[in-house]
Amino acid sequence: MKMQEKKKITQCETCAYYDYDEEMDAYICLVNFDEDEMASVYGGARRACPYYRFYDEYKMVQKQN
Repeated sequence: MKMQEKKKITQCETCAYYDYDEEMDAYICLVNFDEDEMASVYGGARRACPYYRFYDEYKMVQKQN
């Protein structure tokens, strides 16, 4: 086993566009990528998603109060 294997950096779980789809019974990304973007983000060419936006549910609650 190599010590320096590349690991993909994903933060989908904390993204505002990552949501649960009841029909698929899974979490999915709601951003509509074109083929080139999909290949670069999921293929490892980029280290981070260009559409990533941190979702902070506590911040949303503060705005409501």
